[in-house]
Amino acid sequence: MNWVALIVAGVFEIGWPLGLKMAQQPQGSKVGWIVVALMSMAISGSLLFYAQKTIPMGTAYAVWTGLGAVGTLLVGILFFGDSATIMRLLSACLIVAGIIGLKIF
Repeated sequence: MNWVALIVAGVFEIGWPLGLKMAQQPQGSKVGWIVVALMSMAISGSLLFYAQKTIPMGTAYAVWTGLGAVGTLLVGILFFGDSATIMRLLSACLIVAGIIGLKIF
């Protein structure tokens, strides 16, 4: 169950940079998106706290930040026109490989 919480925490880790990015857009509610960012931070941090009860701290933190980093990269590519070069995608794959390695070993 703690691994599920950690993965969900990683997904919410994507929510706060997305909320901050959306708050910078000319349309929409700046305050609303900042609230989304703050709520995402709170949920993500709370789930990380829960997951660390049985998952080693270094492993949990690396998985949490790795999922957030790769997820945010993909959101940027898919929705904001960020660069999707082979080297950027390969680098993201290396992060995912590291996360898998931490889980396995």
